[in-house]
Parts: sequence; structure tokens; C-alpha cells
Amino acid sequence: MHNSLVSKLLIRLLLLFALVSVASIVVLTKCGFDELTTRETQASNPSEASGFSYALSEREAEIERLKHEVLALRTQILFLKNNHTSHNNGKLSNGSLQLVETTVGPPSAPLSHHYDCSSYIRKQVGAAEILHGLPLNNEYELVPYNHFTFTRVYPIDLGLGKRVVEKPIGYRRRDLIEAVNKALESLNRNHSAKIRAKGAVAGSPTDVIKYTLDDFVEGIYRNEPTTGTQYELYFQSVKNQASPVRRALVMRPFAPLQTVQLSELTPALDAAQSSPPVIHVILPLAGRLHSFLNFLHMFAKLEDRRLELIVVYFGDNGLDQARRMVSRSKRTELLALNETFSRAKALRIGAEHVKPAGEDVLLFMCDVDIMFTTRFLERCRWNTASGKKVYYPVVFSLYNPHVVYSLQGKPLPSEEEQLVISRDTGFWRDFGYGMTCQYRSNFLQVRGFDEEEIVGWGGEDVMLYRKYVRSKIKIIRATDPGIFHRWHIKICASSLTADQYRACIRSRALNEASHAQLGFLAFRDDIAAAHAAKLNL
Repeated sequence: MHNSLVSKLLIRLLLLFALVSVASIVVLTKCGFDELTTRETQASNPSEASGFSYALSEREAEIERLKHEVLALRTQILFLKNNHTSHNNGKLSNGSLQLVETTVGPPSAPLSHHYDCSSYIRKQVGAAEILHGLPLNNEYELVPYNHFTFTRVYPIDLGLGKRVVEKPIGYRRRDLIEAVNKALESLNRNHSAKIRAKGAVAGSPTDVIKYTLDDFVEGIYRNEPTTGTQYELYFQSVKNQASPVRRALVMRPFAPLQTVQLSELTPALDAAQSSPPVIHVILPLAGRLHSFLNFLHMFAKLEDRRLELIVVYFGDNGLDQARRMVSRSKRTELLALNETFSRAKALRIGAEHVKPAGEDVLLFMCDVDIMFTTRFLERCRWNTASGKKVYYPVVFSLYNPHVVYSLQGKPLPSEEEQLVISRDTGFWRDFGYGMTCQYRSNFLQVRGFDEEEIVGWGGEDVMLYRKYVRSKIKIIRATDPGIFHRWHIKICASSLTADQYRACIRSRALNEASHAQLGFLAFRDDIAAAHAAKLNL
């Protein structure tokens, strides 16, 4: 009976979709208008225009009624499916209920005007600071522009690698090319109309000059969070350098907010699952016993008890001491390998070691210099899903505390008190991919690490991340205020090549202190001399 009811609802839903598709053709031009200025000339006959508008409004009202009926049927089907699933299984594979709601638009909005696409877009353009300035409270509210050409983007917000100039690739290149093409289309239409008008007045035919991509000179763009993306684009004919420079203002306005999905992250309270999934922390290690002891102290203080630590230790040096440390720590297991250290191999062995082998488990791949909080562990669970998504937090990397606090004239606080996020205490390590939460099935799906190519530290994290980037698994990449990379001494060996040594020094400087703090260290003698001169005065 349940299957029969769902089938009937699906048939009815398909019929309604067909009706909506046919009816929407009538108002397609209203949502797909070409230029805002063309809306000023509606119809030469006012009575015809009003009659046509009335017919359109009637059609729109009917479309909205059908849309809401479709939405109601979708909700019924999803409710029946979830009820049927909960009766059969009690929960999904990750122990959480997933209640999905896909909406066509805000049901409470007035049907007569909310879905009038042109009026909504006019509202967005009017609210944007594109044709005129808007009064702001302070300089921090202003959204600056990014300069660009076809081959270069000069970003105001420095991204990965802190590049001050980038080559536009991926979604950014598609976005900019689409904006330029839209501007070209508008320029050519407007230019052709003007030339034809001049030719008609003169009574003689006039050649139409079309702008092409080669005529694009440069542009600027910015993204206003509430209204949309704005572009100012400049064109000049390469065939006629004496021709005037033409500017096109283009905007990609944001549509109304839509609720895409609602999900319940709290696990179902039943006999099979009564608490959040266990997080299995995998920690590669070789020596570094003092750091390991600090890590175990941090691990023991965490309030979240749904944790297990697997330490994969390489070599004999310090192995017995590491075993004694682990024996005093609860929920911790040590795997010893008498081999050359390989972080990639350690993470793979740790992932395979978690029991039971036939079940999917949540993994957190970690390093010994990392400190994290209970809130981070919650986000580790929230942002992962078996077969669907993995979590790559952007870690906050702490500067050398001896530099940070000595320059402020403060005593060195405890490690827990050093976990402060500010520009003076550290930076977001947006180039690091070593810390990641993911289910074992996702790790196996992308075939983990290529161990034969990686020995020692480095390289394995980027390789795994790129595998996920090229897969259909969603990556959640976000700054996380609950996970920190502790500062530690970085030694640049003289045996390195010249390029490697310079790269090592750059990395050491980046992790040592902020730009201003390094300046205080570099000009310490000048500062001391100036201070002494003031005292003598």
C-alpha cells in the first residue's frame, strides 16, 4: 500500500511538472530580459500593454499555485520515504536522519510580485553600489575591486599561496569570460542600433562595426555579499585606435535565498546507535617524545569521550618510552614499524587497522604538533559523510611564543593560554592539507596515498587532497577556530640545495613571527638606540 501511494504521488508530480513547464514558457522572456534599459519601452498601445500584463499576471498566479502544489507533493513523498526508511532501518549509514526539503521559493511571499524576475533584479541593481555611491559607516565596509585582464587577475584578497597576481582559471575564468561576452553582446546591439539610426537619417547605408574579444582592454570586478557581482569592463577597437574607449557595467545579481536541504545531525536514539560516531585519530610518529607527551596531555583533557587514538611509530629510537606513555593513556593504541618514516604509510596502516574492518569509520588524520578542542571534533562529525564529503580544516598556525610575548613585555603563558587567534599570535595555514576528517570508505574510494612515490614528510597531504578535488566527493574547506598548529623549531640543514635552503628559510620566517614582529627584531638595535637617545634628552 505504501509503494502504491508513493507511485500515485509521483505520477501526479510528473503531470504537475509538465503543466509548470508549459505555463512557464509564457513568462520566460520576463525572467530572461536582455537589458534593463529596454524595459522602459513596453508597448505603443497602453490598453494592449495593460491587457497583456493582466494575462501574464494570471498565468504567473497559476504557475505559482502549481509550484506550491508540487512542493507539497514533494514534501509528502519525502515524508513517506523517510518514514518507510526509518521503519526498515531505523537510521542511515552514518547514524543520522536526513530530512531533505527542496523549495521553489519562499511560500509566504506574495505571488503577484515576488516571482517577477525583472522587478527583483531591478531591486538588486538599485540596492547595489554600481551606478551611484552609498553612505557607509566606515572604511571597512567598502568592498574593493579586483583588477583583471584575460591573462591576469590582481586579487585584493590574497588566497592560497598569497599570490598578488594570478592566472584566472576554473570558475573564475568562466565567470569573467561570461561577463565580457555579455558586455560585447550589449555593446554590439547598442552600437548597431546607433549606426542604423544615423544611416536612416542620412538616407544611406552604414557599415556596422562589431566589437570582439580582441577589443577588450581591461576590467575590474567585486562581489557585494547581498546584491551580486559587479563588473566594469573597458573596450577599444583594435582596428581603429582613434575610436573612443567604451565602458560597460555588467552585474550578476543574486537571486532570492532558497532553502536547499534540511538535515538532522543528531543521531537517532535507539539500541544500535545512541551517541555520535567515534573519531579515530591517526598519529604518525618518529621520536618527538616531548611533543608527543604534550599531545597526550591535551588528548586526555578533551571532554569528548567518543575518541580513539592510534599511534603509528617508526624505528626503535624512543620506542620503549613511547610505549610507556601510551600505557598510561586511555583509548590509545601504538603500532610499531621498524622502517624508515613515511607519513603516507602510517596513515594508510592506521586507517586499515581500525576495527571492525568491514564497517565504515570516521578518521581524523593528525600530527603531533596539533592541538584541538571539543568544538573542532563536533565540526569533524558535521562536515563529513560517508561517500559524500570530507573535511579539510584550515588550521591556525601559532608564531614563536618567545617572540610574541617578549615583544609585548609579557611572561610566557601556558600552552592552553597561547591558543589565541589574532594577527599577533599566528596566521591561517591555508597552504596545509595534512589535517583532515574523512570516512574510511572515502579514503579507499580515492585509493589513499601513492606510498611508493613518497618517503618521509611532505607531499602526501597535497596528493590526497588533489585526488578528492578531482573526484565527485564534496570538500568542506574552511577556517576552524578550534584547531591549532603549535610552533616548533625548524632546522634548515646546510646539506640542502640552495633552492631548498632558501625555501626552508622562507618557511621558517613565515612561522616565526608576523611581518611587524620580524621588523622589530630586524631593527632592534635602531629601536634601542632611539630609546637611549630619548632618555639622554
